[in-house]
Amino acid sequence: MNTGKPFRIGVLGSGKGSNFVAIADAIAAGKTPAEVVLVVSDVEGAGILDHARQRNLPARFIAPGKFRTKLDEDAESAYVTALEDAKVDLIVLAGFMRVLKGDFLRAFEGRIVNVHPSLLPSFPGLEAWKQALDHGVKATGCTVHFVDAGVDSGAIIGQQTVPVLDDDTAATLHARIHAAEHDLYPKCVAMIARGEIVVQGRRVIRKS
Repeated sequence: MNTGKPFRIGVLGSGKGSNFVAIADAIAAGKTPAEVVLVVSDVEGAGILDHARQRNLPARFIAPGKFRTKLDEDAESAYVTALEDAKVDLIVLAGFMRVLKGDFLRAFEGRIVNVHPSLLPSFPGLEAWKQALDHGVKATGCTVHFVDAGVDSGAIIGQQTVPVLDDDTAATLHARIHAAEHDLYPKCVAMIARGEIVVQGRRVIRKS
């Protein structure tokens, strides 16, 4: 995707937006060759919108509709239209707490990424750090992956390992995984923006 034009990112988030901040800071530092052209949240008072506005980036609340865990049909259409109008090259999910479905995925096929707080395919779904702690693994981490119709099942772009310490609680483990996400996510977005990767089936290959 390295065409000489700025690589355009749209960000979706529901919460504080710490992963968005990590990516925005990497862009500002010249480490991630991209620009954020739109930040959208399904929560009107979400911190991610405040972070975007503090950086003078376009930020919008779009109501999610009547469902608790996904966008309803009208909301989905509004999200797709907003992102298409912004001419995004890539959609970055930064704590977006709704499952994306058919029409949205088809509109941006192969152009949506997410970060998950485990070493996928282990511990998909909610509270993955607690799943890891309860299971007794000695190492977990985070995964940046493309988004498909499954739950945390898309092709893996990058992973970073975090040790599970004997005195860890769910909160302390989650905090260290979160720090790893802030390091890994901007690097993976940068690789995509530079056109450095190619997807071959389930494998994401770094170009030589």
